[in-house]
Amino acid sequence: MLYLVGLGLGDAKDITVKGLEVVRQCRRVYLEAYTSILTVGKEALEEFYGKELILADRETVEQEADNILKEADVCDVAFLVVGDPFGATTHSDLVLRAVKLGIPYKIIHNASIMNAVGCCGLQLYNFGETVSIVFWTDTWKPESFFDKIEKNRRNGMHTLCLLDIKVKEQSLENLMKGRKIYEPPRYMSVNQAAEQLLAVIHNRRLQGEEPEVTENTVCVGLARVGAADQKIGSGTLHQMATVELGGPLHSLIVTGTMHPLELEMLKLFSVDSSSFENNASQRTT
Repeated sequence: MLYLVGLGLGDAKDITVKGLEVVRQCRRVYLEAYTSILTVGKEALEEFYGKELILADRETVEQEADNILKEADVCDVAFLVVGDPFGATTHSDLVLRAVKLGIPYKIIHNASIMNAVGCCGLQLYNFGETVSIVFWTDTWKPESFFDKIEKNRRNGMHTLCLLDIKVKEQSLENLMKGRKIYEPPRYMSVNQAAEQLLAVIHNRRLQGEEPEVTENTVCVGLARVGAADQKIGSGTLHQMATVELGGPLHSLIVTGTMHPLELEMLKLFSVDSSSFENNASQRTT
């Protein structure tokens, strides 16, 4: 049996009882290590689970999936995913490969950022399409995520922005020369995401547009959701470019139309009470 097990968002103890039982019975246990991170390391997980974990980076999952599935038809193999196995990213390819090989599989769900963002007080059913904001480079500055945020906002919907993670990435030079030398891990902060959004707004205005999202649009920054040191800050997009939320992982929400109760909840996390006073871009039902 192949088990895809969600680990939740905080630390080793966020695994479900069902998930922990599965981990302890499996012959091999892989830890997916490229789409998200927990607040504790591999060693802390191994100590709590009482099981050795095999780190599975992007290369392993995408190019060596057959090794993960090896003998899974005669023994139990677990694939651990931070959050939920089918939350922010999917692992459908692994499931499809297993089915093709005649290997049965089971999914053990857990909390993911997709539902845990409700902690800020915005209603989950008021969210539109989730977007990813990637790190810009000197030569590559995509803006397609902004169009989706604007579409959501026109429809009165909030937008959850998942921020880029760079783990085990190679520089262009090392990639071209075939050298397996990797760059240090990078995790996008709310500040960096806000700065890129502000840059897009500036670009659109230069093109004669008046964007749906402005510097004064109310946003929410979240850091380490589910952990003991979780942090939430609400305010204008402009304020999100300077707010200090600490270490990764960060997420950003661009609000749409807000119910008065949602607004009251956001005020609990306000970085500056004036953010919610006479805000021209603030929408309430």
